[in-house]
This record gives sequence, structure tokens and C-alpha cells, in this order.
Amino acid sequence: MAAASTDDPSSRSLPDIGVFGRYTYLVTELLWGAVAVALLRYASAFRAAGRVVAVVYLPAYLWDRYTLEVGVFEIPLRTGIELFEIPIEEHVFMILVPSLVVGIHESIEKIRSRK
Repeated sequence: MAAASTDDPSSRSLPDIGVFGRYTYLVTELLWGAVAVALLRYASAFRAAGRVVAVVYLPAYLWDRYTLEVGVFEIPLRTGIELFEIPIEEHVFMILVPSLVVGIHESIEKIRSRK
């Protein structure tokens, strides 16, 4: 069997962000949240993001609660704080992801409209 080359993606190591311990998930969300806020600000799209979050939050919550209940995934590097029976980080995630998507989309549209 040949040794793995340095170009092999499986031989590369990612930075260990686990140094944040139980706050790791929350820290990553805050970093990506800053990106989302910057994009939403650039595109003046906070209201649009709010509408999308309002529409998808309940289905996302129900889906998340179900998947956690049946054991589809676990979140080992989390605070342990729960709100309505799911980790607080998941609530942030359910706001962050649609906001980031809207921020990216609206920023692209703003750039395209300037051309």
C-alpha cells in the first residue's frame, strides 16, 4: 500500500477549534453571524432576512427537535444550555443560516445591479 501523499485531502489536518471547549459551537456561530450581519448591512437586507427567518424558524425548530430526539446527530462542543428542549446554539443556527443566505443573495444582487 502506498503512503498518503501530502496532496491527499484526508492527510491534511484542520485547525483545532475545540480549544473553545463547550463554547466552540457558539463561537463558530458568532463568527459566521458577524459575516451575516456584515452582508445584511451591506445589502440593507435585515428586513428581508427577518421575514425569511420568521417563515422558516418553526419548521426548522420542529425538524431540529425531532432529529435530536431520534439521535440523528449530537453536538459535543456546546454550552449545554437548552431553550425549549434544544440547545441554544441550534436556535442561533436557525436564525444564522437563513440570514447568511439572504445576506449573500442580496449582496450579489446589489453588486449585479451596479454593473
